Amino acid sequence: MEFRKIGQSDLEVSLIGLGCNNFSSRIDFETSKLVINKALELGINFFDTADVYGNKGGSEEFIGDILGNDRKQIILATKFGMPMDKDGEMSGASAKYILKAIESSLKRLKTDWIDLYQVHRPDLNTDPEETMRALENLISEGKVRYIGCSNYSSQQLILSQNIFKDEFDKMFISSQDEYSLLVRDIEENLVTEIENHKMSLLPYFPLASGLLTGKYKKDKYFPENSRFLAWPQLVDKYMSDENWIKIESLENFCDKYNLKLLDISFRWLASKKYVSSIIAGATSAQQVEQNVNSLKCNLSENQLKEINRIISA
Repeated sequence: MEFRKIGQSDLEVSLIGLGCNNFSSRIDFETSKLVINKALELGINFFDTADVYGNKGGSEEFIGDILGNDRKQIILATKFGMPMDKDGEMSGASAKYILKAIESSLKRLKTDWIDLYQVHRPDLNTDPEETMRALENLISEGKVRYIGCSNYSSQQLILSQNIFKDEFDKMFISSQDEYSLLVRDIEENLVTEIENHKMSLLPYFPLASGLLTGKYKKDKYFPENSRFLAWPQLVDKYMSDENWIKIESLENFCDKYNLKLLDISFRWLASKKYVSSIIAGATSAQQVEQNVNSLKCNLSENQLKEINRIISA
């Protein structure tokens, strides 16, 4: 397993991270335990979850119950800010709510500290300075080692980073955003700011919700347990004619070089210097193994250029 540092921090994380969004929702406790144990066995040390995952709290609870003494061996990341109640009152990034959110996550995760605490999405109703100072207090108290953001625009990131300018230990060290061969919006502006602030990108949905696994074909039925069956709105987002054309071209590329679509999807992300860990969810131990094994795929500079031409067409 290859390891990289997140931003300017001392957090050294596995290039493949474990996304824990399926725990307590798509998979039960025993299956989640198998997934976690396989991840640990294969050298994954970066686990990413959120308070809202697993029907609001379930994912964090599973992780807390399963890890035990292994907690000390991993880099644990979680997120806050999404609604945790029907009325949406338990959400956002105000100083008052952050205090509640951190204590709840620590309790569910059965830990005294969180290595990377991330704002799940921008809170448009709270001054960024209030958010950043509240998070800085958590660092001072030892409850959080570092902080990160998720789903921020480039301008929102700049505003937040300028509050503690040049004090990197009080600033966001990472940005977690959707990024894959099929979803590259962040390349327009956000990646530039991530690099300017010496941060790292933690890409999620590296396989475009499964579309880049190679198991989906245009106009064919979805496999059983497909995420597209659980969330039909994903069909409109991903299954455009443009994406199918790209997938067909990428599959032809794979046939040409005897490669797998899943493997080149991970290796292409890994080729980006600003990427520290690729957050990959899994619903089985076998999927964890497939994700890790993808890094055995090597792509030459010419092959990477060929892939970039395909996805930019």
